[in-house]
Amino acid sequence: MVNKMPLHVGIIPDGNRRFAKRLMKQPWRGHEWGVGKFRSVLEWCSEAGIKTITMYALSMENIKKRPKREINYIYSLAMREIKDMLGFGSFVFKNRVKVRFFGFLGMLPEELREKMAELSEKTEKFSGYFLNIGIAYGGRQEILDACRSIACEAALHKLNPENLDESMFKKYLQTNGCQDPDLIIRTGGEKRISNFLLFQSAYSELAFIDSFWPELTKRQFFSAISSFSRRERRMGK
Repeated sequence: MVNKMPLHVGIIPDGNRRFAKRLMKQPWRGHEWGVGKFRSVLEWCSEAGIKTITMYALSMENIKKRPKREINYIYSLAMREIKDMLGFGSFVFKNRVKVRFFGFLGMLPEELREKMAELSEKTEKFSGYFLNIGIAYGGRQEILDACRSIACEAALHKLNPENLDESMFKKYLQTNGCQDPDLIIRTGGEKRISNFLLFQSAYSELAFIDSFWPELTKRQFFSAISSFSRRERRMGK
């Protein structure tokens, strides 16, 4: 049985720094090129009829381990991109894209959080497409945080642990209300998911592309989508 196109695609855009290094540029220049590729991929997803995209923009580990100068540069790029998205002529407004940010957002600068909140609020009622952006995010930490919330509610007798199932557990995750990804695409040649949507990706199909994120081509992207459409998803059956 042949599957239809994926409705929800998760993306791990790996390889910005290595791409810049190959061109003998400063690592953070790769992030600037990566933002440009992000815009292209949104267009490709629209063309393919993919309604939901979840992008892994920045992990908690990145924030803790990367040079502060690089992280601040990423914040400035994020601020610039969000301001562009807020323009009424942007892809977001032209295509009525609902934008949602998830992660441990308290780690981010206040000014950036405020701008993220503004974009989320102004696109809240849009339903043309759905763009989820994981920033200051970690899958293990998300699960631990959900477990803490559940334990607290159980201790206060607000929740009976006997009634806890997968559907209920998902409500405590940062992606609450979003369907699980059908397909996760990772660029950069690495074959791992790097703490991205660990609970949600249990039955996601995976596609690994050797090219670094800034050099991803439309042909490679659609090849990954086409490969998904030919797979038989048994979902444990």
